[in-house]
Amino acid sequence: MAEDVAAGLRARRAQLQTELDRLTEPPETGASVSFGKRVGDGTTEAVERLATTATARSLAASIADIDRALEKIAGGTYGVCDRCGGDISPARLEALPATAHCVDCA
Repeated sequence: MAEDVAAGLRARRAQLQTELDRLTEPPETGASVSFGKRVGDGTTEAVERLATTATARSLAASIADIDRALEKIAGGTYGVCDRCGGDISPARLEALPATAHCVDCA
């Protein structure tokens, strides 16, 4: 059971890391983002940059959650809430395999 969960978490982590790497790769040589003085100049680029940054942060947080779950599996504490030490319900673990908190502590 735990090995199946770990395999699924590792596969999901690889997917997320690939997406994060794509979002955070440096711009092409010679490419630049500049913002003009008039309203609307560079707005699309600015909004896109903000969205990319937010997505990258979310992906990094998800990867950290997966890493924590993999640590818990390796340590034999998977399914134990990090906050209260109680059991995390099997239904919650099935829905959110990388969770480290029970419903009450989440």
